[in-house]
Amino acid sequence: MLHAASMIHALAQSRVAIVGDVVLDHYVIGSVARISPEAPVPVLQVARDLEAPGGAANVAANVVALGGLVDLIGVVGNDASAARLIALLEKIGRIELGLVPCKTHPTITKTRYVSGQQQIVRVDRESVAAYDEAVTEDLIAGVRERIKACDCLVLSDYGKGVLSDAVIAAAIAAAREAGKPVIVDPKRPTFEPYRGASFITPNRKELTAATRLACGTDAEAAIAAAAAMDQADAAILLTRSEQGMSLFRSAQPPIHLKAEAREVFDVSGAGDTVVASLALGLGAKLPIETAMRIANIAAGVVVAKLGTATCSVDELKEAWARHVSRPSVRADQGVVDEDDGLTPLDAAKQIRALWEQEGFKVGFANGCFDLLHPGHVGLLRQAAAACDRLIVAINSDASVRALKGDLRPVQDQESRARVLKALKGVDLVVVFDDPTPLALVEALYPDVIIKGADYKEEDVVGGAFVKARGGRVLLADLIAGQSTSALVKRAQNGGG
Repeated sequence: MLHAASMIHALAQSRVAIVGDVVLDHYVIGSVARISPEAPVPVLQVARDLEAPGGAANVAANVVALGGLVDLIGVVGNDASAARLIALLEKIGRIELGLVPCKTHPTITKTRYVSGQQQIVRVDRESVAAYDEAVTEDLIAGVRERIKACDCLVLSDYGKGVLSDAVIAAAIAAAREAGKPVIVDPKRPTFEPYRGASFITPNRKELTAATRLACGTDAEAAIAAAAAMDQADAAILLTRSEQGMSLFRSAQPPIHLKAEAREVFDVSGAGDTVVASLALGLGAKLPIETAMRIANIAAGVVVAKLGTATCSVDELKEAWARHVSRPSVRADQGVVDEDDGLTPLDAAKQIRALWEQEGFKVGFANGCFDLLHPGHVGLLRQAAAACDRLIVAINSDASVRALKGDLRPVQDQESRARVLKALKGVDLVVVFDDPTPLALVEALYPDVIIKGADYKEEDVVGGAFVKARGGRVLLADLIAGQSTSALVKRAQNGGG
C-alpha cells in the first residue's frame, strides 16, 4: 500500500525524455492607465520583464519541479534568445540538454504584454518553414540515444515543426522497442501521426478539431474520444478545463476527475503540467488512475498562478492533502460529488482503490437509515472516528420493504442517501438489493466494519471477511429508545 508521500516521492525516481518545440516565454508586465493619443490602443507602463522556459521546455521545468530528471530534445536558433533559454534551463538543473542548433530558424519566442492579470497582446517570433534533413536526423539520433536511460517519452507538439512525421514515427518506434510508455501532447489536425503512442492528451478544442465531433458533455466526449482512439490506437486523456479531465481506454469504462483549482488566474501551461506529472507517474510505474489524479491536482495548482508556471513537490503535497479527502472520481454510470447521494458501485470501487493507494483506513457501516435519528448519528460518529474514510451502505427500497413491510421506507433510497451524505464523516453512500451487504463488503474490502452493540461480533455480516484480511469489527454504543419504527408508530398515532 502506497501513502501519498510515498507516491509523490516515487515521482522523483523517474527520468523523462521530452522531444518537442522549445520556446522562450517573455513577459512584459506593467499597468495601463491611459489610451495612446497616437492610436486607439492602451499604453502599457512597463514595471518588469520576466523570461521562462516555454513549450516543451516548460514541460521539462515541470518535471524537475516535481523532482524528476529530464532529457530535453529540441531545436534552437543561432541567436541571443537561444542563449537566454539555455541559461534558464541550466539554472533549473537536472535537465540534460539535447538541443539541435539551426541557422535557418530563430529560437521560438513568445512575448506577452500583461497589465495586472490581463494579457493585452502576444507577439511571436518564429519560422513556419520545415527544418532541413540534417536537423531531422540529429533529432532522431538524439531520441534513440537518450530513450534507453529514460522511463517515459513525451512528445510535446506545439505545431512548430520539430515533431515532423519522421521524428514522431522514429521516436515512438524507439520508445516501444525500449518498452517505455509514450505520452503525446498533440497539435496535429488528426491523430493518425501519433499511432502507437500510449496516451494522447488533447484539450477539448484539440479533440474536436481532430475528430470534428463536439465533446462538451461526458457522452459527447466519449464518442469523440472513441473516434480519436480509432485514429491513433492510443488511450485519450482529455483535459476539460473547468470540467476537469477524463480518461478513455478501449474496452474499459471512462474515468472522470473534477477540476481541482479553487481559483483560476491563467490556464497557460496547465497542459504541460498535466503531461509532466503524468509522465513521472507512469515512469514510476504508478497505476494510471493514480498518475491521473496527481496530474489533476498539480494542474489545479498551476492555473492559480500567472503565466506558464510549475507545481513544486511541496505545493503538490499541500494540494493533495487539501483535496484528496473529497471523492472526485466519476464513473460512466453517474457522478460522485460532495452534493450527490448514491455512488454507483463501479465508481465506489475506483475510489476505494485510490484510498488504498493513499494509505487511508476505510470503514463500512450499513443499515436502512430510513428516518435519521440520534441513534443513527451516534453510530455514524463512532464509525467515522474509527477510520479515515467511511462508506455507508443502505438497503434499497425493495430490500427495506422486504424487511419492514409495504409501508416502508418512508423515504426513497436517493433521499436517504442525500441525507446521509450531508453528515460530517460520511464519504460515500452505496446501495444494495441483496438481503445482506456481504457482496458490497467483499467488493469494497473495508479495514473496519461497524455495527451496533446489539450485535455479536460473530454475527456481523462481512466481519469474518474483514478480519481475515487483517481488519476488525467495531460494535458501536447505542442510544436507548431510538428507532425508525418507533418514530413511524408515533407519527401514525398523532405524535402520542
